[in-house]
Amino acid sequence: MRPRRSLTPLIAIPAVLIVLVLGVWLGGHPGNLPGPVRDVLVGDEQGQTYDEAMDTIADNYYRKVDKDQLLDKSLGAAVKSLDDRFSAYFDPKQYKSFQEATAGAFEGVGMNVAEVKRGLRVLTVFDDSPAQSGGLSEGDVITAVDGRPIAGKTSQEATALIKGRAGTKVTLTVVTGKRAPRDLSLERAKVDVPSVKSELRRADGEKIAWVRLAGFTSGAHGEVRKAVDGLLAKGAKGVVLDLRNNGGGLLHEAVLISSIFVEDGTVVSTDGRNRPKRVFEATGDAIKGDIPVVVLVNKESASASEIVTGALQDHHRAKVVGTRTFGKGVFQEVRELENGGALDITVGEYFTPDGRNLGGGGVTQGAGIDPDVEAEDDPATRDRDEALDKALATVTSESR
Repeated sequence: MRPRRSLTPLIAIPAVLIVLVLGVWLGGHPGNLPGPVRDVLVGDEQGQTYDEAMDTIADNYYRKVDKDQLLDKSLGAAVKSLDDRFSAYFDPKQYKSFQEATAGAFEGVGMNVAEVKRGLRVLTVFDDSPAQSGGLSEGDVITAVDGRPIAGKTSQEATALIKGRAGTKVTLTVVTGKRAPRDLSLERAKVDVPSVKSELRRADGEKIAWVRLAGFTSGAHGEVRKAVDGLLAKGAKGVVLDLRNNGGGLLHEAVLISSIFVEDGTVVSTDGRNRPKRVFEATGDAIKGDIPVVVLVNKESASASEIVTGALQDHHRAKVVGTRTFGKGVFQEVRELENGGALDITVGEYFTPDGRNLGGGGVTQGAGIDPDVEAEDDPATRDRDEALDKALATVTSESR
């Protein structure tokens, strides 16, 4: 997770220039692209023509061209032309932020967001973060960053604009409900993303382990395992794995986290046009199979969250509670480029152990996973967590 307006002739000229220059550059560097993009955009026999066109533009265009800037814009436009909401081009600055985010720490304002038509919707605000102190709340919609509208940008592109060096400031245009937009000036800080939260809950007199995972960042499986083992040692009779608002992350972390609950068998399989089919198996050393487990999800649970949920559901290892998940059945690979940027390109599809593709066989949003037990929070009662209450009650009934 876009309609396009037709270009007038005057606007179309620079657009053609961008595409032409993109082709020129790619013709000389086709090895930097994943197969799907390379096959679409570059043919080996066209390299000489592209080189000739580049020289013509550099020598004859009526004003000086900033080749680095033009390259960034061209690559972004090329990826957008694939009409794939999950693929993106990161310029060098954006790619650095992307790497920091997937490592579990970054310099920014401290929140989880989801892409919506108007921009970004705030899912979670981290404690003691600039976002929290600045007044951002769950459900707010960010429509612009430093005065630049972000409607139509991928979540990766938009969040890259928000992140930056600690101590610098960023202005977010925020809409809360039906109120008029307001600007919030926040000072970025180093934010340690709290990947896992856990505590011992009680439901109908039983102790239940509640473990919430915010993202599948590097090392997340170790934190989840430590939390689960620790709460079971304190007498928990079941586990609620809370993946609400978890947009995914690293594939191998999804496999390892699934293996905490599934002893053996397939977790997920992947296949792509230029990628061999791969089957990822559980790694063993799971918790005891008679400990009941519930996976709690909502419509923002996507990608790696759906891999874990699908694996536990297909293996009949857990009940799924909540609402239908996002529906992302494809995966991406990141390829670094010579300019310091990177392409994050969809290269294949993934399938649950029973062979389900949650994205409906393409890059559009698909069917997702239907819960075994439906539960949804009531926005009018923010002091309660109805979905979690339902998940706790479900796991308690399974423990008896």
